[in-house]
Amino acid sequence: MTASGLKPPPRHPPRRLGSTGDLRRFQRLMLHALVRPLGPDDETPARWVDGRTTAEVAAEFIKPNERLSAVERLQIYQRMYWYRLIGNAGDDCPGLRAVLGDERFDALVRAYLARHPSRSFSLRNLCSRLPRFVARARRYTAPHTALALAVARFEWAQTVAFDGQARPVLTAAQIARTPPQRLRVGLQPYLSLLELDYPVDDYVLAVKKRDALRAEASNAPEGAPRSARLRPVRRPRRQRVHVAVHRLHGDLYYKRIAPEEYRMLQALQAGRPVSRAVAAGGPRVRPAQVQAWFATWMKLGWLCRRK
Repeated sequence: MTASGLKPPPRHPPRRLGSTGDLRRFQRLMLHALVRPLGPDDETPARWVDGRTTAEVAAEFIKPNERLSAVERLQIYQRMYWYRLIGNAGDDCPGLRAVLGDERFDALVRAYLARHPSRSFSLRNLCSRLPRFVARARRYTAPHTALALAVARFEWAQTVAFDGQARPVLTAAQIARTPPQRLRVGLQPYLSLLELDYPVDDYVLAVKKRDALRAEASNAPEGAPRSARLRPVRRPRRQRVHVAVHRLHGDLYYKRIAPEEYRMLQALQAGRPVSRAVAAGGPRVRPAQVQAWFATWMKLGWLCRRK
C-alpha cells in the first residue's frame, strides 16, 4: 500500500547521489518509507508497495547495526513520524477527540493521514482537510458524525483565526467616501463564519477547561489533596447556532452572532455591495441593528479592503 496522492517511489535507490535528480528520487523513496501507514501493533508493514519484502527494500539504503536490522531502524523513524502527527492532531482537535474517545479518534486520524499525507513544512496545516474527511468517512464517527463534523469545522476555524492573514482595516472615513450601492468591503481572511447544528463553541470550551484541570491535577506534588474525579464533558444537544471565529490583539475569540448578521456578513464576504448585503439580512432587520452591527465589526477589525 502506497500513500494516497503521492508520486510512486523509485524501485531502487540511486547508487550514488550524483545529481539533484538522484537526490529527489532518494528523498521520494524515504518519504514513502516513512509515511506508509503502520501495520498491526504499529509494526512496519512486511511488504513494500510493489510486493517485495520491506526488509529487502530497506536493506538497499539503510545499514543495520549490532542491535537493529535495517527495517527495525526504519520502523523507529516511521513510528516517530506517525506518533508525532497523531499527537499534534489531538492537540489541535481536543473537542473532536472528546466526542469520539481516544481510540476512535486515533483510528480516524490514522485513516485521514493515510488518505491525506502531510504536504506542508508546517504542522499548522495538518488538519486542513479533516472536516471534509469526517463528512465523507462516516464509519469512523457514526453515530456522532453530525456533531463530529461541526466540531472539526469549528476547531479548524480556530487554527485559521490564530495565524491567518490580516489585511489593513477599513476606517469609517474610507467607508463614508463611497455610496452604499457601490461600496464593497472585504472580511479579514482569518475570520470564519460558521452555521452549525450544535453549540460546539460552548462544548469545546468546556473540554479545554476539563483538560486544563486534568493537567493541573497530574502536575500536583505527591501527597497533595486530590480533587474529585473529572467527569467527561456531556455531548451537546442539537441546536442551530451561528458563530464568528476570529482574533483580536493576537488572542483567539469566538462570538455568537444573529442569523441575520450571519447572512449579511456572508454577503459581504461574497463581494456584494453593502446595500445588497444589508438586504440579505432580511426584512425584519432594523436600521439601528445594522448600525450597531457595523460598529461592532469595525471595532473588532473585521472589515478590510477587498483584494
